[in-house]
Amino acid sequence: MDAIRCGFYFLCLLYHLLLYKLFLRKYEPIQYKIIFNFTCKLTFYGDNTLKINLFSVLILLGCMSIAPQIYAVGFQRATVTAEAPIDIGIWYPSSAAISDEINTPFRQKLAFNVDPKGDKLTLIVLSHGDGGWMGGHADTALALAEAGYVAVAITHPGNNYEDESAPPSKWLASRPSDIVETINYMLTSWSHATLLLPDSIGVFGFSAGGYTALAAAGATLDTERAIQYCATNPAEFVCQVGMMDEIAASSFRSNETPLASDPRIKAISIAAPGLGFAFDQQGLTKVAIPVQIWSGALDDRVPHASNGQNLINALPEKADVHIVDDAGHFAFLSPCNPALEAANPRIWQMVCVDAPGFDRTAFHKRMNAEIIAFFDRTLRK
Repeated sequence: MDAIRCGFYFLCLLYHLLLYKLFLRKYEPIQYKIIFNFTCKLTFYGDNTLKINLFSVLILLGCMSIAPQIYAVGFQRATVTAEAPIDIGIWYPSSAAISDEINTPFRQKLAFNVDPKGDKLTLIVLSHGDGGWMGGHADTALALAEAGYVAVAITHPGNNYEDESAPPSKWLASRPSDIVETINYMLTSWSHATLLLPDSIGVFGFSAGGYTALAAAGATLDTERAIQYCATNPAEFVCQVGMMDEIAASSFRSNETPLASDPRIKAISIAAPGLGFAFDQQGLTKVAIPVQIWSGALDDRVPHASNGQNLINALPEKADVHIVDDAGHFAFLSPCNPALEAANPRIWQMVCVDAPGFDRTAFHKRMNAEIIAFFDRTLRK
């Protein structure tokens, strides 16, 4: 509505200026009396006085000076009660003033524990990769909140940067359950649950979070297919690190251990989708929802050919596909804090250094815009 009003007053101003140029400039002298007028009209008086719409001029100037973000994004931390407590961060639109200083470890200016702005808000759940945390995609969460979404990022218990105690055979089942438990919390226990739409939910997942998003949307991983794949393709990263060996030695079998899923999930966006090679058409039959897939052309941990492309071929509906030139695996993580280079050079080199010429910050602006557009099309019909 603000954009419509600005356009209306802009047209009013053009109308005034056009009439002045055509009809009034021939009168001498012209007296200009500034009269506050909230209508879009021009009135002539016997003394050649021009009644102009000062309000439209002020509105136009105001529109020209509006910053991209007027209000701060709200933020809350919470813990979801589950078999293993789940730490979450919640980004959401608010009417609070923007902080003068960065006040979070995400290097963002957020308003803590303020009331959300709006109602009938759409929920997006974000799932990090193996060994990640809720802040790994903080820039995407912020962009979603600025676009009017409620974005809740999970720190998966037992599979995060502080605690990697859960082996793959455990987190393959616990991660999708974390998604469902978080959705339940947001719709029933969050202090602003009544503001959320209950049955139009999106999920964004990176790497192992891509697997998580698929499973939560109804996909079934074929454990035997994955084990056999690694036997014949030992160069695949997850095969090199022995992930399938651990699963093969465990009692976990996906066809015998149903994974948690949620029919309220109506669209998913997945980046560098881990274990994509472990799904076939039968296992993806229930994922009859819009899917957006991001792959890095230089990703040597989750190669597109064996993961993203396999999903594209097997999904029941055509996916929205983005293959990013010069992007490696970690290019989908938020741009790193420069202080990390000195604090932990090994992690900096592995996670933060991209291919020459690849601008992660610029890429994330494009990627976040595409993710928002995808969820706008699929969840905000």
